[in-house]
Order: sequence, then structure tokens, then C-alpha cells
Amino acid sequence: MFETLSDRLTSVFSSLRSKGRLSDADIDATTREIRIALLEADVALPVVKAFVAQVKERARGAEVSQALNPAQQVVKIVNEELIEILGGETRRLRYAKTPPSVIMLAGLQGAGKTTLAGKLAKWLREQGHVPMLVAADLQRPNAVQQLQVVGERAQVAVYAPEPGNGVGDPVGVARRSIDEARRQQYDIVIIDTAGRLGIDQEMMRQAADIRDAVSPDEVLFVVDAMIGQDAVTTAQAFMEGVGFDGVVLTKLDGDARGGAALSVRHITGRPIMFASTGEKLEDFDAFHPDRMASRILDMGDILTLIEQAQKTFDEDQAAKMAGKLTSGESFTLEDFLEQMMMVQKMGPIKNLLGMMPGMGQMRDQLDSIDDRDLDRIAAIIRSMTPAERQDPKIINGSRRARIAGGSGVTVTAVSNLVTRFFEAQKMMKRMAGGMGIPGMPGGKGKGKAQKKAKKGRRVSGDPRKAALGKPEPEAPAEPKQGGVLGNLGGKLPPGMELPPGFDPSKLRLPGQK
Repeated sequence: MFETLSDRLTSVFSSLRSKGRLSDADIDATTREIRIALLEADVALPVVKAFVAQVKERARGAEVSQALNPAQQVVKIVNEELIEILGGETRRLRYAKTPPSVIMLAGLQGAGKTTLAGKLAKWLREQGHVPMLVAADLQRPNAVQQLQVVGERAQVAVYAPEPGNGVGDPVGVARRSIDEARRQQYDIVIIDTAGRLGIDQEMMRQAADIRDAVSPDEVLFVVDAMIGQDAVTTAQAFMEGVGFDGVVLTKLDGDARGGAALSVRHITGRPIMFASTGEKLEDFDAFHPDRMASRILDMGDILTLIEQAQKTFDEDQAAKMAGKLTSGESFTLEDFLEQMMMVQKMGPIKNLLGMMPGMGQMRDQLDSIDDRDLDRIAAIIRSMTPAERQDPKIINGSRRARIAGGSGVTVTAVSNLVTRFFEAQKMMKRMAGGMGIPGMPGGKGKGKAQKKAKKGRRVSGDPRKAALGKPEPEAPAEPKQGGVLGNLGGKLPPGMELPPGFDPSKLRLPGQK
């Protein structure tokens, strides 16, 4: 969503990197470009003014003028101000001292409240809670049925005593749901309320009545991040009419300019608590201002990537694979398939690579990535026999034709996969062997001096000494008449004579044991 803003800011900072010092004119030009970038991203004007003024004030201060790299210091300032405008720090949910904790969702129709209720319930269930969804949206057609389907997918209970479609009292349903949660021992209640296509008094009154009936611990305002400045207007209206404690952004995977995300927090004073980035129930997480700022500035989001990997990868499997690689054991196609399936569980490859620093400059290449390529690779490997997966060297022409027919690809595609796998396997072996670098784990670890010393040893002709494995003492070598000693007639200058009995062959050289 922030691609345009990210591109503009990246180009602004790239022009600063060649400057050893920044003049007032440079700072003015930079802040002017930042202002234009924010306005083009649909950020609210009051937010833009406050942001640019703060950046300009700090850029003219001592922290930039005395910095070794002024351009990096300006980037640091912009990053810190972005974090501040996005909320400063991650805001966690408040829970009731005595269960159940009540979370009420409010917002316009079409913002994605019902789907988000399922996402939030699934996320809380993974945190160890036992949530219950409440169908209090009795106005929108099939809203109750939709919540029941979402709850089933999220493996969460749904309280829906009324059929909906204009039938039933939403305030009564919300009030009775608290007693039901206590009876069934659910520790969190998530109430899905009705929305409208626009702000009206009836919706505000109903939301306020539900709030008064259940006294929620958290009221979350769900806003569609793609509607631009209208999101700010709607948020202000809800703030005045109902009040809310936090904001949830939906549809962050859209292609809109995303200025609402940078505006809502500043205008309403309420933090962004969660973000929804896709249609799947897994595409949901807590909102981290520092990570979002890093993404906007194309610095990547390594922490989120690590967290996703920790949730997806099994620790025992990861340890087993790491031990296999470091020990030099053969990496098979079966292992490759297993790892690929794990990576796919983390989400689209494009999204994962997009969390790496600097990937904003390779957006065209990322757009060309198709996850279906991984599905084709998996189909090819699954069409092989267990023996072929363990030892791809046995895959000859007839076997490749059979595999191609079974996976629905060409023989060339099978050959390319096998060839690339052999290359990867060689790389794994080189990594396991330390790439031949002395001192690396698994490396050869022996210097040239040690090899030369071994070559100079002679085995004794005495069978008794040969049986004991003792090398015959070598005769001291005659000094060569080259180099420094040769120029000095084979003798050292006075005062630099070697001590009596000194044997150079007993020196411990680097790399020797």
C-alpha cells in the first residue's frame, strides 16, 4: 500500500548521500519533497504540516550538522518521526480483571468487520485465549450466517440467538452474550456490530446502546485503509458519537495510497492496534509502528519475518535440518520439498521477500514472482519415487519423461529442476565443509606451513622405528645463500646471532597444532 510513498522518500534520500554537509537549502529542498510525497500518499494536511515542521526543526539542529553522515542522520530523523506519527509504540489489548473481557467492533459497512472478527478471534485463540464471537449485526443481509462461517473456519464458538436480516434486538443479544460467556467459560467476547454505508444517527445510537449495555474493555474502530481521507472523517464522527479505544486497519494489501494509516492516529489520538493484510484469517497481526516505518523507508521488516518463521517452522525439524547441513550429510529432494512447504505456510513469497531491506528497488522483479511456480516444483518432486528423491542421479531420460507426465510439466522443466538441485546440493556441501577456509567449522583447518612440514618428513629404514611410527630425525638443512642471509654471506650481523641449540623446525607456525 505504501509503495508510492516509499519510492518517493527513497529517491529523496538517495540525492542526499553524496553530500558531506547539508546546507539550509538542502534541508528545505528535502522537506519540500517529503511534503509532496506525503500529500500524494493522501495523508491529511494537518498531519503533513506537523510532520514536516518537526523534521525540518531537527534537521537544522546539532544532531545533523555534527554528524559524520548527515544523510543517514536525516533518514534516522524521518524514521523516528514516522514511528511517532504512527503511535510511538505497540499498544496491547486491555483485559478485564474478571473474565470475560469484552471487545466491541464498530465501523462502516464494507470495512470488513465480520471477517476481522474471525481474524481477531483466531489470533487470540493462538495466544492461548478461549474467545466467543457474538452476532450483533442483525441489519445486513446474511451477516449472521457469514459470522458463523468465519467462526467455523477460525475454530471459534459463535453466539447467534437471532436470525438477523432485520429481525432481532442487537442490544439484547450483546447483553445476553456476556452471561453465555460466563456460563460456557469463555474468557473473551468479541461483538460484531452493524454498520452503515455512511454516518447516520441510527447507527451511532445503536452502537452507543450496545456500548452502554456491555461496558466493553476495548472498543475498536475498524477502518478500510483504501478509502483515503474519508477514513479520517469517519473516525472523527465515531470518536464524537460513540468513542473508541483503538483503530484496526483493514485491506492494507490494497493498491491505495495508504495516507489514512498515517492520519487516523494523529487526528483522533487513538493508537492503531491491529492491521489486516489479506483475505485469509492468518493475514492479521498486531500493528507495530516501528516496523511499519521501516517498511515505508524500505528498511525491511526483519522482526516480523522472524516471528512468522518461528510460528511456522517446527523447532525440532529446524534443528534436525541444521544438523544435517552442518554435518555434511546429503541434502535430498525430500528435504527440499519439506522446507519449501514450510516456507509456503508463512505466506506469499512476494510478501516475505518484501520484508527484506532494499527490496523496494526490486519491486518489478518481486511482482513477477508467482507462487504457482512452487506448486509446479512440488508436483514434480511428488511425482518421483522415494528412491529418486533420495538420489536424483538415477533419474535418466525415461524416468524424466515419466515424472513430467505425472506432474503435468515438460521434460525440460524436470531437467532444469534436477540441474538446479545438484547446484544447490554442491553449495550445501561447500557450506558444510567450511568452503575450505582454515578455521571454519568443517573446514580443512591446516595451513600451508603444516603441509610443507609433513612433506619434509622421511620414514626411517630401521624396521623397529618404522613399526613404532617414529620419523627419523632429519639432518639440519644447509643455509641457503639467497635472500638476506645470502647477501650477508650466510651470517647474521653481530648482536643478532641465534641462541645455541636453536632448531627452526620446532617453531609453531600459524595454522599448526
